Amino acid sequence: MLKKITTICCLAFTGICAAQLGGESTYQFLNLIASPRQAALGGKVITNFDYDVTGGLFNPATINPEMDNQLALNYSSYLGGISYGSAAYAYTWDRHLQTFHFGMTYINYGSFDGYDLNGVSTGTFTGNEAALSVGYAYQIPFTDFYLGANLKMITSKLEQYNSIGIAADFGAIYINERLDFHAAITVRNLGTQILTYADLNEKLPLEVNLGLSQTLENMPLRWHLTFENLQQWPIGFSNPSRATTDLDGNQTQEKVGFFNEVLRHTIIGAELFPERGFNIRMAYNFRRAEELRILEQRNFSGLSFGLGIKLNKMRFSYTHARYSGASNANFFGIQIDLRK
Repeated sequence: MLKKITTICCLAFTGICAAQLGGESTYQFLNLIASPRQAALGGKVITNFDYDVTGGLFNPATINPEMDNQLALNYSSYLGGISYGSAAYAYTWDRHLQTFHFGMTYINYGSFDGYDLNGVSTGTFTGNEAALSVGYAYQIPFTDFYLGANLKMITSKLEQYNSIGIAADFGAIYINERLDFHAAITVRNLGTQILTYADLNEKLPLEVNLGLSQTLENMPLRWHLTFENLQQWPIGFSNPSRATTDLDGNQTQEKVGFFNEVLRHTIIGAELFPERGFNIRMAYNFRRAEELRILEQRNFSGLSFGLGIKLNKMRFSYTHARYSGASNANFFGIQIDLRK
């Protein structure tokens, strides 16, 4: 019973977060973290242009021949007993290095106890959602710019209600090989519902992100700076628990200033030994830290850290992400090189 209550609370919290980002939208799982590496770098990184085939799920412009015949499987036991994961595979088609990307994302909300209006049990029900994607990237001739797109088919089943949708992601990345500097932008989840839950058409969770990253010249460390949810300003909200009361009993709500608004769009991260067989990753997500911080308690919300290990043709990744004192999340992933 406790598991059911916790799960319902987590789903309610997800809805609240959606409202904070500009209104109601469906298929919120599309913006969940795709892999342990992404989780360790703050959850929204879009500038990795390398072997990491899962990166194509969040920024299709990063699809490249180095991903050829790479298969990735990722899993997370999320908050409240929710489980979700992703899979990705890329294949380079011909000598012109045309690489196609295929991906899947799913989420299982678990089992719930159902009751009618009179409180009579109606049995249990489940909820799950999934998205299948195909992507492709293209280098603009004689430039350092790459463009990419993903097309996604989305299915959702929540109790007796079903929905089908279609969406597209668009991305661009600039790569300066001399400076080892990357700059990228993505516009994700442009689409619509084809079949609605109950004849009510809902918006999809549009997300615009901007990312910068660079490997330091004399140190095997790559820094990442990501600005998330740029489509929403302001993104901060006043937390009622932080209101102050004067001697006359008058309450003053928390004010979120301009600098704090900028910080809540910001994620900073770093990866040590990014091109070697052993990697250490860490990041800080300012918005997650502010929204989940408990007053007068130190629970390190917003922090994430992980590592990656390569053994022969397999790469193993693990990340621990801090959310709150009540619950945190662990991410597991494996990438297999299927080339002979």
